[in-house]
Amino acid sequence: MPKKDYYDDPDAPAANSIVPAVAAVVRNEAGDILMIERTDNGLWALPGGAQDLGESVVDAVRREVEEETGLTVEVTGISGIYSDPKHVIAYDDGEVRQEFSICFHARPLAGSLRPSSESRQVHWVAPERLDELDIHPSMQLRIDHAIKHPEDVHLG
Repeated sequence: MPKKDYYDDPDAPAANSIVPAVAAVVRNEAGDILMIERTDNGLWALPGGAQDLGESVVDAVRREVEEETGLTVEVTGISGIYSDPKHVIAYDDGEVRQEFSICFHARPLAGSLRPSSESRQVHWVAPERLDELDIHPSMQLRIDHAIKHPEDVHLG
């Protein structure tokens, strides 16, 4: 379902829902970051998505990463919690979600990179090459926090 992210935009529609979501900063031994090109908005992002009923947030991270990238991962910590009401996501069906996402650190365990119905492309990207990708500012914030302050948990 196509979506549009708004961040600190006075013309953004008002939120009408909030859904727990997860994202993962997966880094390989070289320090590269696992990135996907999303099919719903064409932007590059960390793998992640909504938590399903009946699963823990850690299970949601593992499921989302495997679904979108083909890799199984081990969750190693929390990078940040993002709940800024100035960030809303509008969907074609009229839903407008206020952001509520927990971002985790993870490392790859097994699998082979492959795209999915949610990811047009999947690549390992060196941190110094991230500026070559079209990344939404809210996603860039998560990546920056994880890279620049890996021991801290961002709360916002």
